[in-house]
Amino acid sequence: MHPLTGLLARELRLSLRHGSDTLAALLFFLIAAALFPLAIGPAPETLGRIAPGVIWVCALLAALLPLDRLFGADHDDGSLDLLLLCGLPASGVTLAKAVAHWLVTGVPLLAAAAPLAIMLRMPEEAIPVLLLGLLPGTMLLSLLGTTGAALVLGARRGGVLLPLLVLPLAAPVLIFGVAAADAASGGLSPRPHLLLLSALLAAALPLCPLAAGAALRSAAE
Repeated sequence: MHPLTGLLARELRLSLRHGSDTLAALLFFLIAAALFPLAIGPAPETLGRIAPGVIWVCALLAALLPLDRLFGADHDDGSLDLLLLCGLPASGVTLAKAVAHWLVTGVPLLAAAAPLAIMLRMPEEAIPVLLLGLLPGTMLLSLLGTTGAALVLGARRGGVLLPLLVLPLAAPVLIFGVAAADAASGGLSPRPHLLLLSALLAAALPLCPLAAGAALRSAAE
């Protein structure tokens, strides 16, 4: 078995053992989004207009919840040193962590977004575009979150620093994702915004693992 595949399988097995992390992120996503109709009222026009922003913001915040355990548990029990000696470069270790985070957190959030959009009275023609934007968007959030988790590893109050580091970096993802759904709702083409999201993903795919790998090596030393 290739080391990358083996590491990814290990991460998925650990995630299944700690399934409460995925459940907590999913419940947070649903409950936080469900609070908006209670706060602003049930008017379908208002809810439909703000639905893309609500779903994207809640997905971003929910994706941050499991990040403190991404490297923290391995760092505390010494497994991180063994992972860095498994035959993969540090960037490969962080890439496997990011993929595992997306599979156990991003995919459930993506699956829950459609019924949530229906509940928030989002226009039907915009829901496929919302999901199409969330596909690269959640991948980007996993890559950025993994990088942030590696950068604050070993720092005092790292759990507080992590959102402060990741949220500004994720702002372009949020802007283009919401703009794509809004364009579809207004009868415009969402293609430019989706292409920009894809371009961000193409840039983050090599850069984020490299940055996170360098941070991991620094934390291990």
